[in-house]
Amino acid sequence: MAPTKNDWGVGLRERAWVDAGHRLRYLNSEAARIPLIHASSSNLDSMSGGFSLAMNSEETVVSNTAANKEGAVTDTVETTNPAEQVESLTAERDQLAREKAELQDLLQRRQAEFDNYRKRTDRERSEFADFVTMETIGKLLGVLDDFERALKAAQKSDTADKEIIRGFELIYQRLTEILQKMGLEPIDTVEQQFDPHLHHAVERVETEEEEDHKILEEFQRGYRFKGRLLRPAMVKVAIRK
Repeated sequence: MAPTKNDWGVGLRERAWVDAGHRLRYLNSEAARIPLIHASSSNLDSMSGGFSLAMNSEETVVSNTAANKEGAVTDTVETTNPAEQVESLTAERDQLAREKAELQDLLQRRQAEFDNYRKRTDRERSEFADFVTMETIGKLLGVLDDFERALKAAQKSDTADKEIIRGFELIYQRLTEILQKMGLEPIDTVEQQFDPHLHHAVERVETEEEEDHKILEEFQRGYRFKGRLLRPAMVKVAIRK
């Protein structure tokens, strides 16, 4: 069946209503999106403001840190002036050098004093030992003189046993060798000129045959101990007329 005029009218009206409904829904949806857009814009603005604030704060901290570092470096440079530091080190070095020289001088003085003390004590010890030895040998000289006189008397005797005399001679020789090793030195008088530092003239004989002040006879042998006079020799001296 072909549509009538009324049917065409009804169709047009229905399509108009449908189009109006679509438009109304579209407008409602657009109206609903507007607050969301504003809210999003506000959020973006607040976020942008916060980021800007954070950036400004970070820049402030960085600038403050840099300023503090610069101030510290400036203070350090002002505190540790190179010229003053060199001058201080030089003064300290000179002070240490002076102290070192004083200590070295003191050490050398103490060492020299100790060496002198050691030498002096060694010398005194040696002199004391020599003095004791000289005193002991001096007391033995009388016994040695008696030994010599007894030996001479035995040698002149015709009744003395020759073997016994030989034994006494060996004992006397050994004794004199020991005393000489200890420092005893006999003073020569035979054919010597009189020396008042070594000889003691107990008798003077006037003569024209001998030289003046010549020793003619020895009564008692004299001795020296390590170059020092221990006992002068007793002698007879010739006096020229």
